Amino acid sequence: MRRFDPPPQPWLAGHRGVDLAGAPSTVVRAAGAGTVVFAGTVAGRGVVSVAHAGGLRTTYEPVSATVAVGAHVARGDPLGLLDAGHPGCPAGACLHWGLRRGRLYLDPLVLLGLGRVRLLPLGGQR
Repeated sequence: MRRFDPPPQPWLAGHRGVDLAGAPSTVVRAAGAGTVVFAGTVAGRGVVSVAHAGGLRTTYEPVSATVAVGAHVARGDPLGLLDAGHPGCPAGACLHWGLRRGRLYLDPLVLLGLGRVRLLPLGGQR
């Protein structure tokens, strides 16, 4: 429903993930194997975050978590149920799916081979 649209500067407004249309109570599943590092509420919405190998972290919201912090999940394991009410979502419910490496937000669609490729300079500078 809405693509990744990072801001030109980290402190500016932008869309740091993608919104995927769904239906309320749809099972939300882990994008890959990892450890649940957050399962709770942020600004009134349920959020689940999973740490993956290579310093990646995926986030899922609004989700009523069915997992606990510290749980190890495999790709496709249930994390919770999708809640209705994501702001700006024209569907019955939208999953906001995010991806980060450290403090850098990435397009989560790259995990599916669908995102835009962005080359970074050598030496880890961003």
